[in-house]
Amino acid sequence: MQAAKKVEIICDSVEVNNLIKILEAAGATGYTIIRDVIGKGGRGIRRGDELTDVFKNSMIITVCDPDQIPAIVEAIRPVLKRFGGVCLVSDSLYVIH
Repeated sequence: MQAAKKVEIICDSVEVNNLIKILEAAGATGYTIIRDVIGKGGRGIRRGDELTDVFKNSMIITVCDPDQIPAIVEAIRPVLKRFGGVCLVSDSLYVIH
């Protein structure tokens, strides 16, 4: 196993493509997107059954080397500040296969 950092971003669905471009430019090589994430946070309840993506959330998950975290966090911070969202960074172990 190899030490890694897991980055989880919950954001407006309309910002997913923008955040993916930012993550790739900061060095992320892969990601997973989970659409229609529901829950309650600073912007109230997000139910996931809205007619358009305007009021829906998605989650982006990526795993990277620990030394990539500062660049990734600083690159996505302006988007989260402007449009809202959550970014969680946690330690993880990457199972090499």
